[in-house]
Amino acid sequence: MKTKSKIVGGNFLEDFYLGQIIKHSTPRTITDGDAAVYISLTGARHSLHSSEILANELGYSKRPIDDFLLFNIAFGKTVPDISLNAVANLGYAEVQFFEPVYSGDTVHCESIVIGIKENASGVAGVVYVRSTCFNQNGNAVLTWVRWVMVKKRDHAANISTRHIPDLMTSVPSNKISVPSRIKDQETLGRIFEANGSQIIWEDFSVDEIILHPGGITIEDSDHMLATRLYQNNARAHFDAKLMAGSAHGKRLVYGGHIISICRALSFEGLDNSLSVSAINSGKHMNPTYSGDTIYCFTKVIEKIKIFGRSDVGAIRLGTIGIKNMSPEEFFDSKYENCQNKNNENIVLDIDYTTIFPRKGRSN
Repeated sequence: MKTKSKIVGGNFLEDFYLGQIIKHSTPRTITDGDAAVYISLTGARHSLHSSEILANELGYSKRPIDDFLLFNIAFGKTVPDISLNAVANLGYAEVQFFEPVYSGDTVHCESIVIGIKENASGVAGVVYVRSTCFNQNGNAVLTWVRWVMVKKRDHAANISTRHIPDLMTSVPSNKISVPSRIKDQETLGRIFEANGSQIIWEDFSVDEIILHPGGITIEDSDHMLATRLYQNNARAHFDAKLMAGSAHGKRLVYGGHIISICRALSFEGLDNSLSVSAINSGKHMNPTYSGDTIYCFTKVIEKIKIFGRSDVGAIRLGTIGIKNMSPEEFFDSKYENCQNKNNENIVLDIDYTTIFPRKGRSN
């Protein structure tokens, strides 16, 4: 039987060029069902994304979609064009959340190639892209930079371009998004009641380390459903037959799901975090597989006052995701002076900025 393939099959290293603009397919209308499934898969408990009443009191028209649900859905849009043929997703930077997204909003994404570097082996290279997610009104709601190691289709292909972009080490305070004002003491009390905690911005200290007590064991059904929710079609997460012949020998858990799990686990200790305004950097350090149990701990990197706001402040946090060891066990055995990150138990190292209520409130 004669067949003719109509499958595009994603881009390889030699298909990318500097300044290339890629408009990604499949716009997505986000629903309350998406938000409910996300909670069932991660256990996310942050009240701004859970309570319509609290969201209204904070000035939102309705519950905004969880920041990392939006990030994962937007990321999934870019996979078929950017990383379907990737060896590894290497890192993130300059992630900025611009405005809230609500149930009923339709998002779409596009990317621009900002860097290319062939590896010394000549069989793959690194591609840097800046991706932006827009809502139905054409407003940018999220942007991020990521870099991926991508295979070459033809090992003999000449990659003449070599450019590594300069990236910010952190998103500046004047570029982080801030939620609506906390109007009065009563509204602050509602936040405390909703989250079961009265810990605020002033209660944190730089270099403080928070050991989050919970853990989540990942099942095949969990991470595969999560990845489908994000419409991420990377074969490494689904195709057991394909991955049986890989160096891993089994399917990989999508790294964005690990980010979401760590954010959910960090609720205990960071209860009154209202929203995520930026991700300064992120790296997936080691693979995660079905059956692994994820824990995490967080270090306070920086406390940031927001110009013109006394009701909220920003805190820059470094969360380390670890597998198959509790934070207490990890510190006892491996994490001397919070410096040694080179071991097999670390699966995530993410530096992000989040918003907390403060003592002073603006009327």
